[in-house]
Amino acid sequence: MSPTTNLGNPLTGPHPVFPTAALPPACRYPPTMTSTRRYNSPNSPAVMVIHGPEVFDHGDAAWLLEHLSPGRVIVAGVMARTAAEESGLPVAFDGRPPSRVINDLKEAVFLANRGKTPYSGLVFGDIVASRLGSRGLVQVECSDGRVYCWNGGDLQLAATLAGLTGYALEELTTAVQPPHHTRQIRGCIPGEPVYVNGIVIGRATADVVVLRSRQGTVEPVSGLEPKPHGMEKLLRGGTFDISTAWCKSGTIRSSAARHGGRAGRYGRIAVIDHCGHEIYTRLPEDCCGVLAIGDDTTAVCGHICTHRGIPVLGITDNDCDAILPSAFAPGSLVLDTRPERDDDAGAEIAASVPEGPVCWDDWVQKIADRYAGRVTVVLDLREPSL
Repeated sequence: MSPTTNLGNPLTGPHPVFPTAALPPACRYPPTMTSTRRYNSPNSPAVMVIHGPEVFDHGDAAWLLEHLSPGRVIVAGVMARTAAEESGLPVAFDGRPPSRVINDLKEAVFLANRGKTPYSGLVFGDIVASRLGSRGLVQVECSDGRVYCWNGGDLQLAATLAGLTGYALEELTTAVQPPHHTRQIRGCIPGEPVYVNGIVIGRATADVVVLRSRQGTVEPVSGLEPKPHGMEKLLRGGTFDISTAWCKSGTIRSSAARHGGRAGRYGRIAVIDHCGHEIYTRLPEDCCGVLAIGDDTTAVCGHICTHRGIPVLGITDNDCDAILPSAFAPGSLVLDTRPERDDDAGAEIAASVPEGPVCWDDWVQKIADRYAGRVTVVLDLREPSL
């Protein structure tokens, strides 16, 4: 298709709709860097905010970049960042929820998402739009090829996006929100894990899970088979408002992690204790390895660190919820602490982590020797000579 020009286009302005240059080759960006390359003129006002890894894993992100030429691309979310780094596409990263990212942008903006089902994608757009007030939201939902214009959002932008993608355009209004201190997690599939603030609190038994905050605790109202240890870990983090917490159901990512080269063996060790969703804010620049405490935390850290080649020492007690495909970088070691809880053994090991740089292989060997009579090796990806 030959390039065309649309002078009144709010997305691209007076610039080619389809770039003539091929997409740039894949490249890796360190966690503190952002690419300044763009597919069109910096005068293009529209910003594409991407949520979730599936947009990258299914090729939607590259396709949208090629066909829409947004002025900037911002990735919101932890696992979306992992998929974005693996893709090598030029994007910026923001760990906050999409609604907060969008609220702080002055330019025209649209949200790109691929829900696990078309309905869950619609539900997600409804939630984000409900938090944007009168601004409204334009959502490109890739699961079924639709552009949603929520709450009187930028209809001209939505129409432009629909025209460029061939997606159907729909104008929608957000649903009535549940009472304060109550949360509905819609679009669940019975049997799948349910998360609050990155912690699995149980498994769905219906397509809607209802939770309620009461006297500093969170309790299930309906649709959930609770996981007591998960609820305990959630409340250990302090009180919060369930109506604004990060909630989701299903796997965190369905695609396998892509392996990268081994990170440096000397550096500092990051400790991630039952908070895998905070890993990017806790990784030091000279990170040589991660101590991950908890089954799900070990799985998340292993998956995220695989692309960067950062090994993980996982402390587990066989309480995993199969939230994403297993992956670990070379040099990783996973230990089962049963009959002890991973919380207790993990706290002991965390207390022995040096503050300064160490040799990862040497430190892991010391831990393996020290706890040899108390743990069982589940996975060992260290070099045979160690």
